[in-house]
Amino acid sequence: MSDMGLPVNECRELAASICAEAGVDLEDFSVTTAGRREVVRVVVDRDGGIDLDAVADISRSISDALDALPLADESPFVLEVGSPGVDRPLTAERHWRRATGHLVEVKFADSSPTLLGRITNVEGDSVTLDVAGVGPSIIQIPTVSHAVVQVEFNKGE
Repeated sequence: MSDMGLPVNECRELAASICAEAGVDLEDFSVTTAGRREVVRVVVDRDGGIDLDAVADISRSISDALDALPLADESPFVLEVGSPGVDRPLTAERHWRRATGHLVEVKFADSSPTLLGRITNVEGDSVTLDVAGVGPSIIQIPTVSHAVVQVEFNKGE
């Protein structure tokens, strides 16, 4: 349980079940205290991205499920459901796959130099980056310490 009473593990399991039914991945789940309320944050995503209608449907389903919990009346909460932002680190293979075509900055666990390249292919733990001036470079996801998609303002030009 959290400090105010929502059963966090049960809430997470409910959210995961609803996400699985909807065919989306539960990317992140947290419960934090904000004043006298708790804030339940749920981040969802799926291959091809997730639209606002799907987020709204999932939000309603999760809200209904949480409202039905025995302690819900005694534990006021705010539910926030959304998709990952561009600053989300690429940690799982599905994150890399979903970022195919995007420019990423990759830092490695060892002292290898940071790479900046466009993801052209993802197969299992292997990612092919097109690095400007170098060409294709294959990296292994387990060797990466941090990777994020770079915001490109002039991509279409």
